[in-house]
Amino acid sequence: MQVDMLAITDHDNIDGLPLAREAIEQFNAKVRLINGVEISTKWHGFEIHILGLNFDENNQKLIEVLDVQKQKRIQRAHKITQKLAFLGIDELYEKCLSKASGIVSRVHVAAVLVDEGICKDLQQAFTQFLGAKKRAYVSPDWIDMADAINVIRGAKGHAVLAHPFHYDMKSKWIRKLLTAFAAASGDATEVMHPNISPTKRDLIVNLAKELGLRASVGSDFHAPTRWTELGRKLVLPADMTPVWQAWT
Repeated sequence: MQVDMLAITDHDNIDGLPLAREAIEQFNAKVRLINGVEISTKWHGFEIHILGLNFDENNQKLIEVLDVQKQKRIQRAHKITQKLAFLGIDELYEKCLSKASGIVSRVHVAAVLVDEGICKDLQQAFTQFLGAKKRAYVSPDWIDMADAINVIRGAKGHAVLAHPFHYDMKSKWIRKLLTAFAAASGDATEVMHPNISPTKRDLIVNLAKELGLRASVGSDFHAPTRWTELGRKLVLPADMTPVWQAWT
């Protein structure tokens, strides 16, 4: 699949943007890089991810918020590994840090648990230790969703609701989420994903139209696997306005 426009949206982190630009220049890649970030937020007890796209990466307020988010991630990772140590699984933080090459997330902790032979796969790590209400779970203290939207827009970017079809909530809560997002001046929502079901796709598309939200797409691509492919099956409905329309 040919990708001609790409947004790298690391969690609470924009350190990869200069590296991506260097790689594009080095390999003379015919791709336009869009500044991106995925900010972890809280809303009614849910962890909601808000994408910032096409923003000014030098905006001081955005930089300050991301620095706070990074510190919260570090603190959370320490608390998680301390809980695991209490369970007899010691000295994990440095191993996690080495695997992450930066900010440690639950995925990095899960990967180390697999490497150490404690869990057979990432899924077991979450269902046994790291998932909500499990023995090593630590509740995050992220920025409020509305505040994250304001920060992104203040940096002259567009705020996009990431993968609303992935959150563990019923249809009525998805409606509440999109309604609150739109009311907080959110710009667009993702409506397409390679593995989205037609039922969920239609729900999100109809809500986006009803609320006047523009549309975006996302592979939610973390690494090459047989289940994910960058840019696959991401065609927008013809009657929806893409969030990137003004950038092309």
